[in-house]
Amino acid sequence: MNYKDAFLQLNPGFFEQEHIRTLPENEVYSELILDLRCDLPDLPPPACPENIRFGRYQGSMAALREAVALVDEDWVQYFNEEDACFCAFDGEEIVAFCSISSMGTVDGLPVSGPGCVGTIPAYRQQGIGLKLVQLATEEIKKDGYALSWIHYTHLAKWYMKLGYQPVLRWNCNGFL
Repeated sequence: MNYKDAFLQLNPGFFEQEHIRTLPENEVYSELILDLRCDLPDLPPPACPENIRFGRYQGSMAALREAVALVDEDWVQYFNEEDACFCAFDGEEIVAFCSISSMGTVDGLPVSGPGCVGTIPAYRQQGIGLKLVQLATEEIKKDGYALSWIHYTHLAKWYMKLGYQPVLRWNCNGFL
């Protein structure tokens, strides 16, 4: 697969967007892939507090958006009624989240991936986010997607702990 072509097919006009063109040149982002047509990597589950439970979000959008705003107010716009979300909960409180929407198809293969992954500050550094992404990736596979794509991240090493492989790097000027 030509990952540059795939990126541009999934994200037409990406490098022409004003907010991408005006990023600092020294900020480098990665794109990572996990092929879901194969068995998922046999990795030990990330350590995580036992009281945290995970699942698809089915509550009010207002509560989800409040949790998202605690991580990044700019991300609130990406969490809407029609979008699937996967969350971590402490009781009824949302403590981590990610979107799991379709990204389109590449070479006839359906693509999805966890996006806007965040853990609210009081719950960070406990393995919750890593376990969230691991379980969200399993859900994406169950939904019939062939590829899980991590888009626009500076945390490549973090995702690699779950078997994702970097395929592209870019900055405001395009692919590196």
